Amino acid sequence: MSKDRPNLLSRREIVRQILGVSVLPCIRAGSVFAQSKPAGAAGPSPASNLSPGDDQFLNEVENASFLFFWEQGNTKTGMVKDRCNVRANRLGDAASIAATGFGLTALCIGAQRGFINRTEALERVFATLRFLWRKLPNHRGFFYHFANPETGERMFDSEVSSVDTAILLCGVLMCREHFRHPAVAELVNLIFSRVDWTWLSEDTSLLTHGWTPEIGFLPSRWDYYSELMMMYLLGMGSSAHPLREETWNAWKRLTFEYDGMRYIGSFAPLFVHQFSQAWFDFRGKRDKFTNYFENSVTATEVHRRFCMELSKQFPDYSEDLWGITASDSQQEGYVVWGGPPATGPIDGTVVPSAAGGSLPFLPAETLRVLKAIRTRYPAAWSKYGFVNAFNPLKNWYDTDVIGIDTGIILVMAENLRTGYVWETFMKSPEAQRGMERAGFRKEEPQASR
Repeated sequence: MSKDRPNLLSRREIVRQILGVSVLPCIRAGSVFAQSKPAGAAGPSPASNLSPGDDQFLNEVENASFLFFWEQGNTKTGMVKDRCNVRANRLGDAASIAATGFGLTALCIGAQRGFINRTEALERVFATLRFLWRKLPNHRGFFYHFANPETGERMFDSEVSSVDTAILLCGVLMCREHFRHPAVAELVNLIFSRVDWTWLSEDTSLLTHGWTPEIGFLPSRWDYYSELMMMYLLGMGSSAHPLREETWNAWKRLTFEYDGMRYIGSFAPLFVHQFSQAWFDFRGKRDKFTNYFENSVTATEVHRRFCMELSKQFPDYSEDLWGITASDSQQEGYVVWGGPPATGPIDGTVVPSAAGGSLPFLPAETLRVLKAIRTRYPAAWSKYGFVNAFNPLKNWYDTDVIGIDTGIILVMAENLRTGYVWETFMKSPEAQRGMERAGFRKEEPQASR
């Protein structure tokens, strides 16, 4: 997802390489268990717990982030650009189906918040859904990762992507539940029902990363905890071509330990704990393995402490400034970095979506970071909100905003403020059916909380 072809597919390719390592530092073997909240970590915070100033700040962040999807979404096709150079807007950049999924969700938030009126939002929603159903090339209902935003033509020989289609489908379902318009519902149902999950899983319980006409199925499988949860749940929630229930138990859940805290994780950046939870509401629920919301609370607190430890090497990291996840970098292009354990060539770069995408998990701590960035580092802010990354030690500020990272900030800010995206998306029968088939149940309160 970088500015040139070699880095466009790097996020998941590099994560896959990371997951393939044989050394497992900071990890403890054994069964997965229910996590307890780390000392000082906050749980979900309703809007009433936010100060008026904090709520106004988040409204500013949401409004600016929404503008990216409104202006970088094609008015005729609805396809949203993968990224945008906010200093010099370029023509011809690729759209991504994942950014378009966040864009559809952004339209719902924008209409809900009054950033645009309902008629404007519906016009864009209809343009997008009609294009997805009638024009955008697909294979068995799954879409190519990157496309020309005006024509929908496949770009960069990209793969038919399983997880990026899942992100798109989350936005598609969100529109049906928000707008409650018969014509929207008809298009949404057609698009969702066309997705043939049984083709993707015909010879395995572990879904493939994708498919291309040139080589067929990609060899990489979604086999470790990551952003995969949304994909498996959507597939299990399908009524037309459902995944088998055993697919939910097929992928591995590694147990990590850091500073006395244990959680399910991966050798991957912080975004893997965020993306599925942008739409699926895991609060107060658990499957036979864990409560994934509280697991992400713990994982985010672990990452914060990891950054505090890194402050010995990179003095810009502090309680006011932390957060590393997959992003642009000054010299290495698009980098998949984070930890613990330390992943990638960490150099003091700060990625706003690390804190922004974790707002519901650690509200006070992440708000502190975002406000510090907005106040102290004006070059890290643009008309579309936060730039993708910056490095105070090197006085480097990215020129680009990336759709999926701006999208996760927008959605999680709204979920912290009102829970609106969670509550709206979870009205969909597909989401409810997927979680039911995966064995989720209401978790009884524990005395230790």
